Amino acid sequence: MIDIIRELIKDKSVLILGYGREGRSSWQRIKEAGGYRQIAIADMNQVQTEEGHPARLICGPDYQKCLDDFDVVFKSPGIVLEKDIHDYRCEIVSQTELFFRRFGRQCIGITGTKGKSTTTTMIFHILKETGHDCVLVGNIGIPMFDMLDQINDHTLIVCELSCHQLEYVTCAPHVGLLLNIHEEHLDHYGTMEKYVAAKENIYRPQKEEDVLICNVDNLPAENVYKGHLVAVCDRNETGHETTTADVLLTDAAICIEGHVYQIPTDKIRLIGHHNYVDIAFAYAVCRMYDISDEAFSKALMTYNPLPHRLQYIGDACGIRFYDDSISTICDTTIQALKSLPDTDAVLIGGMDRGIDYSELIQFLNECSVPNIILMEATGKRIFEEISKYYPEFKDAGRIKLVYHLDGAVALAKQLCRPGCCCVMSPAAASYGIFKNFEARGEAFVKLVLEEA
Repeated sequence: MIDIIRELIKDKSVLILGYGREGRSSWQRIKEAGGYRQIAIADMNQVQTEEGHPARLICGPDYQKCLDDFDVVFKSPGIVLEKDIHDYRCEIVSQTELFFRRFGRQCIGITGTKGKSTTTTMIFHILKETGHDCVLVGNIGIPMFDMLDQINDHTLIVCELSCHQLEYVTCAPHVGLLLNIHEEHLDHYGTMEKYVAAKENIYRPQKEEDVLICNVDNLPAENVYKGHLVAVCDRNETGHETTTADVLLTDAAICIEGHVYQIPTDKIRLIGHHNYVDIAFAYAVCRMYDISDEAFSKALMTYNPLPHRLQYIGDACGIRFYDDSISTICDTTIQALKSLPDTDAVLIGGMDRGIDYSELIQFLNECSVPNIILMEATGKRIFEEISKYYPEFKDAGRIKLVYHLDGAVALAKQLCRPGCCCVMSPAAASYGIFKNFEARGEAFVKLVLEEA
């Protein structure tokens, strides 16, 4: 990999665009490769490099104006280019692109609007527990360049891939998983079509020998996909009861090529049917690597779910509280409420990115949750939309509007009945209110566990 970087930057002027975790990781490997003519770092925020390795710093709101002053630009995920990528004269690359050029044949890449972190860490855990040489990289918080020293020619590389990482790639992982696509990140992409196109880059560059494991709702168009396609269907979803596919999930039973695997639901720590769908994807992958059902179950039973994903955090005031801060779309909140049928209060709301909340509003209208606590900008918008467009909303007195999370938790403690549960599943982003969904979840936990 260092040879690929060295060849790319030799005698060239290089810019690192974005100096977060991945930008800093790129800087370390670029220094290791050497041979560049000059180096600079551009970021919206004021940044600082370590002493002894000076780089020109370009900071502030105009940080992107300089791109064509350089030969090669290492772009960090999440940076929204001000122009179409083809309108730049410079060569714009990413860690993901260069990583796939070198290690694509060893990669299992996972993407989707929801469930990708759980599926990624689950696959990694099961492969590791069954004796495989593997590493975990990507959107899970581990820059790909950080793991180069732990990879050899036989290492399996399990990659969580965001839409931002996939947006401009021209290479792909050998095994790609497309879990689902829901309305999300419209603040970045502007249209659903552009967001979908970014996600579909998990398979567009794949070759005939590659594999795509894909939800039946998101299959490639006919005659588009060149590799081996494995379709996954959740027959518990309305309209899919009789759908045929290569991998079929019915209740908690996974069927592949006539073989049925029963998920040991009473022995695992994952809550909810949506997690069984993730297990079906993981099971399909693990069969490719000759992992037996017994070994798969044994590893699955030791898998610990990630924080902030329908995580039980404890009792307060006799109420069971669950943290689902990862929830940023309607479907995740709907799945949370389906997974916790004794929910007495749900906390919804966050940053408003303009997504359509009609699906969630309709579900809330039909469900029996007695307290729907709305907060922040999206909570206010949902409240206003119900008032304006849903005059027949069942028992509208269930809806309560508060300003922020602290008020929502305090109200939940007053309203919830002992023995029932309260879940924060915001169906909205945390940005502008909290640093990220993890910070939101931590704030929720602190508020819950404060003395009532």
